[in-house]
Amino acid sequence: MALEAWFMEEDEEDQRLPHQKNPPEYVSMDHLAGLRVLYWNLNPNKYEHDPDLDRIRQERGYSFMDLLDLCPEKVENYDQKLKNFYTEHIHADEEIRYCLEGSGYFDVRDKSDRWIRVWIKPGDLIVLPTGIYHRFTLDSDNYIKLMRLFVGEPVWTPFNRSQEDHPARKKYVTKIIEYINVTPLEAY
Repeated sequence: MALEAWFMEEDEEDQRLPHQKNPPEYVSMDHLAGLRVLYWNLNPNKYEHDPDLDRIRQERGYSFMDLLDLCPEKVENYDQKLKNFYTEHIHADEEIRYCLEGSGYFDVRDKSDRWIRVWIKPGDLIVLPTGIYHRFTLDSDNYIKLMRLFVGEPVWTPFNRSQEDHPARKKYVTKIIEYINVTPLEAY
């Protein structure tokens, strides 16, 4: 199954709705790759003994892992947490999430500052690069079980926009400019 992503229609409706434009404007995996977003589709039913997941973890240095159930019944102050996750921010480290059950949306900014909504479902492992503006929300099913992966000890410090002078943001922008300068126009 392929990852689904599209340019968002920006409005004030419930953040858990798809927010697709009419007609929808889908985003290719190449476009996401140009933003340095990485993606794998794995078998979520064998995450405890998955050689593909083990290989990715070893190659990328993901030494710490935990599981997180997000739903109103399991998260204290659920509405506030969801609001916090949906605040646009960057991190000084990659954000690595593997969807085991349920579904949700990661929104990322493209190089023209447009929102792209990425719908993750069971089996989707997504890596958001250090310094990319993003946010997260559940979809209208209100449930997701995620594996969170980290290099070393878990750190999840959000730096809310605007962070143009943050070293992680500067490094990210430099990588995007380098990519643009060496990639044929048709890749966009």
